Amino acid sequence: MANNTQMNENERGIFKLHGITGMLVAVVLLLTILVVLVFNGVLVQQREASNAYQINQDLNALKANSPDNYKHYQLIGNGK
Repeated sequence: MANNTQMNENERGIFKLHGITGMLVAVVLLLTILVVLVFNGVLVQQREASNAYQINQDLNALKANSPDNYKHYQLIGNGK
C-alpha cells in the first residue's frame, strides 16, 4: 500500500478550505480589503478638499518635477 493516494476521512487537514468554503473566505477577505481602501480614500479626499492653493505667478514658470515649484503657490485652505 505504498502507492495509496486515497485519503481517509481522519487524514484530512483541519484548516484546509476547498470548494465553496474557500471561495467564500476569499471573497469576504477581498471585499473587506476593498471597503477599507475605499473608506480611507474617502477620508483622505475629504481632508485634502479643504487645502486649496493659489498660484502666485505665471503657470509657465512651473516646471515638471522641479523641487522649486513650492515657491510658486501658497495654501489658502484652512489646513486642518
